[in-house]
Amino acid sequence: MVSENQKVVIIDTGCANVSSVRFAIERLGYSVTVSKEPSIVLAADKLFLPGVGTASEAMNNLEQRNLVELVKQVDKPLLGICLGMQLLGAFSEEQGQSGTELVPCLALCDAPIKKLETGSLPLPHMGWNTVTPAEGHPLFKDIPAGSYFYFVHSYAMPVSAEEAEQGGYTIARCEYGQPFTAAVQSGNYYGVQFHPERSSKAGAQLIKNFLEM
Repeated sequence: MVSENQKVVIIDTGCANVSSVRFAIERLGYSVTVSKEPSIVLAADKLFLPGVGTASEAMNNLEQRNLVELVKQVDKPLLGICLGMQLLGAFSEEQGQSGTELVPCLALCDAPIKKLETGSLPLPHMGWNTVTPAEGHPLFKDIPAGSYFYFVHSYAMPVSAEEAEQGGYTIARCEYGQPFTAAVQSGNYYGVQFHPERSSKAGAQLIKNFLEM
């Protein structure tokens, strides 16, 4: 058990699901700070980057709050959630109302974010689905195979060509019309496409695993 005295910070992106992420962490017995102050963010032991909305809106938010370069300076484990995971990628096709150009993201993971091709299945991909994690990854420790997680998204990171063990970024995949990356790791940056704070016991275990890594 990692000390519960560690400094846990949710980066204050100004998005709507900050409080639900905070409550999920506090339920595990950890105190947590929501902040965009560089001194607090860079002193954290574990960080969360939540996000809801479109990539263009979220990147505008990060720029207005002077968070783009700050997030890139983080050297401790950081977990992006939903859109927060997508922002770790190189660019996104999700431009919202601003036109047709690609949205530059944080480029902490060399991967694009593309619209899901779901065939006859409806978009957004909304509801419960199972994920297949890379074997033995600590983020999925003690989570039974076939566990369900809660998703709400229309865009996703493709599955990396290489398996995670060979240096690929995908550490879990999901299927919805096509395979996509359900969880990612690039160095100290991690991300999950689903909402662990809304994913019952499996989601709580994943947050606990991240805090104890």
